[in-house]
Amino acid sequence: MLRITIPATDRWDERNQVFISTKECTLQLEHSLVSLSKWESKWCKPFLSKEIKTHEETIDYIRCMTITQNIDPSVYDFIPNSVIEQVNKYIDAPMTATWFSDEKQGKSGKAGKGGKKNAEAITSELIYYWMISLNIPFDCQKWHLNRLLTLVRVCDIKGQPDKKMTKKQALMQQKALNASRRKKHNTKG
Repeated sequence: MLRITIPATDRWDERNQVFISTKECTLQLEHSLVSLSKWESKWCKPFLSKEIKTHEETIDYIRCMTITQNIDPSVYDFIPNSVIEQVNKYIDAPMTATWFSDEKQGKSGKAGKGGKKNAEAITSELIYYWMISLNIPFDCQKWHLNRLLTLVRVCDIKGQPDKKMTKKQALMQQKALNASRRKKHNTKG
């Protein structure tokens, strides 16, 4: 959860030709599957895409992330860029100590289920599908989204059957085992 403070401000309202004063306001935000789902249902496009969000879309996502009750909607009109940057850092934070070997090797990019890069748009419905297919409880929909996606990836990796050896690997293993036995029993091959 992220707590942000929107400072008190005085602004000129061009339309009504009056000054508007707002009080300082503190919001609690959660970047979660629930927030993502709310935003996508309004904008009808994937949030997790490379497409740059407009200022209006960004502010609306902050509104969708807000878990503080009874907030005056006009508060969102006065969010300074410094607070938006703070929110973006929170959204990008991994929120987990788990890492994957391809990350340590410097590979980057958003990965789908199991870490496989693909062209499929990742939407809230797809993430819910992954949760259902991997038996992840729906309580996790309120976790930080990056933590939930890491759990999906871990469940997918751990659920995969062990990889079988290639013929070459099996022959090499057999050859090493035979050599070890010959050495142990002092015999020649």
